[in-house]
Amino acid sequence: MSENKTSKDEIRRLILEKRLALEPKEVRAQSEKILFRLRGLSAWRDAAQVLLYMPIKNEVDVSPLLKDLWAKDARALLPRISPGRPGEMDIVRVDRYEDIRAGVYGIPEPKADLPAEETYAPDLALIPGIAFDRSGARIGFGGGYFDRLLAGRIPRKTVLIGLAYAFQVVEEIPGDPWDIRMHAVITQGEILWT
Repeated sequence: MSENKTSKDEIRRLILEKRLALEPKEVRAQSEKILFRLRGLSAWRDAAQVLLYMPIKNEVDVSPLLKDLWAKDARALLPRISPGRPGEMDIVRVDRYEDIRAGVYGIPEPKADLPAEETYAPDLALIPGIAFDRSGARIGFGGGYFDRLLAGRIPRKTVLIGLAYAFQVVEEIPGDPWDIRMHAVITQGEILWT
């Protein structure tokens, strides 16, 4: 790697620091703008199954989308840390807010007594990240949970959309062979199709 390229760890540190500094009202306002852009896409409107995440550490708040999905009788899928399988997640259907509670690491996830979906094929997957670039590359927290999920368990036909604040889009993210790129990244100001 050349000396002027920034490492994933450095990008992660710098962007996470900015994101954690956001005030709750900024998170709400910017998340609403991002969700407005998402709701305008046919990929969202036509989706019968959507994989979402529950936000932590000032991630774009997608929780209002759960109500949208339930209202149109679409399946809302959330990841849950897999017990006994470090670094892996199960996919679980949730039908109401009461199905969600604080799980491993305090991250909201489907309750432990809800069964994992054996077969699922989301039309759309909304993916969190600390940083994205314009080619759809992504940096997460570094545990590889979403990388493993995307590489092994999400069908190739699923539209992958990263949700981020504009400052989370960087010029270039150093790639690894196992990285899965997003089809689009949505910020409060634009939709970046990759």
